[in-house]
Amino acid sequence: MASANRRKNCSDWSLSDPFSVVRGTDNEDRRSGNMIRATIAAFAALIFVSMPNAFADDLVGQASIIDGDTLQVHGTRIRLWGIDAPESSQLCRGPDSNLYRCGAKAANDLDSFIARRPVNCTPVAEDQYGRTVATCSVGGADLGEWLVRNGLALDWPQYSKGRYAAAERDADRSGRGMWTGSYVEPWLFRACIRAGGTPTNCSDDANSHP
Repeated sequence: MASANRRKNCSDWSLSDPFSVVRGTDNEDRRSGNMIRATIAAFAALIFVSMPNAFADDLVGQASIIDGDTLQVHGTRIRLWGIDAPESSQLCRGPDSNLYRCGAKAANDLDSFIARRPVNCTPVAEDQYGRTVATCSVGGADLGEWLVRNGLALDWPQYSKGRYAAAERDADRSGRGMWTGSYVEPWLFRACIRAGGTPTNCSDDANSHP
């Protein structure tokens, strides 16, 4: 019986005014409805303002180079999407089999390419370290693609879904950057470092699989 009464009471509510259950005078109804609508509008505005900046506007400005795949624009740390460059302490081997600092080279070459021109970055996500993940361009050139095509970084298919695979094949065929000699994938280098390895040992493929 209680359920029947609840259904009956619900059917008695007026559908013409969704903000009013108990009907009063017309003036009272209008005042009540207006107040509720105003409250809902204010609450919705508060939610909108306090939402995380998930769909941030593009970041445009001069960039400071942190490493081969990380920039800073207007104080925002930005990780380039879809690629992975050697770490700053990472070593690669050149065509003469001698070790060189390929991570530092990636950062320096990126800095030279940008040449203090404005960088335009479109945020797509935030990584586990709180950095903005974005695609960035200079003069219409995608920085991620430029790095990969010049052998300074690798396509990271786990995230890029192969977007820069063609650029990587081109760098390989042309023998640019890391492709002139040998290297350890940056994600394996980091795993080796986390396992207690040294930069020199972890830059050797024989030691990069912890």
